[in-house]
Amino acid sequence: MSEPQILAIGGGGISQEPQNTALIDYFVSLTGKTNPRVCLINTASGDRDAGTVLGYRAYNRRGCMVRNLTFFPREVEDLRSFVFDHDLIHVGGGNTAALLAIWRLNGLDTILRDAWQAGIVLGGVSAGAICWFEDGITDSFGPTLRGMNDGLGFLAGSCCPHYNGELQRRPTYQRLIAEGMRPGIAIDDGCAAHFRGTELVEFVTSRTDSQGYRLTRDPETNAAVETPVAARLLG
Repeated sequence: MSEPQILAIGGGGISQEPQNTALIDYFVSLTGKTNPRVCLINTASGDRDAGTVLGYRAYNRRGCMVRNLTFFPREVEDLRSFVFDHDLIHVGGGNTAALLAIWRLNGLDTILRDAWQAGIVLGGVSAGAICWFEDGITDSFGPTLRGMNDGLGFLAGSCCPHYNGELQRRPTYQRLIAEGMRPGIAIDDGCAAHFRGTELVEFVTSRTDSQGYRLTRDPETNAAVETPVAARLLG
């Protein structure tokens, strides 16, 4: 059995190729297979066709066999067999809260945990990064960013994507950490956090101006402490 892996992408991904070509190449390489089977899950965008088309194009170019799992409408009867017939699960961005609600109603949350523990590579961008953690920063409830504390919890702590891509991400995350949100990581657009098991191995990036960060809370001042972490530039 392969070791569980998650790649949490801060922003961009397949929607910004060729700028993120190296990052998607890296995601595929984590499967260890020449022609891996990829499952696209775009629940967070309401299974919008545009994201699915981009996903098929991106992964087909890399020699992958691609299928998508939809809930609008749901067309797969046996979700477990469908998920386990893939090597990589790519979760697209959008409304994280809606994604979690729909997955839980259909039992996909439990299936994905089992798939992760069985060695199927999980990951995604924005909502597809936040969902694996306990806490996150989201615009799921309106244009104002808010904290969310009911993630899947495969990975401990919190996650904030788009850290350098949206002006309110950094101050909102720091404020929430100061107010008691679990410590965690922030990820710039074009950067990703690679986890093996539940441990962060490294940040990787396809851009020279992107990196990762660790966010903690100072017990004496209650202020958020941001520690930049250099990301390995992918060639």
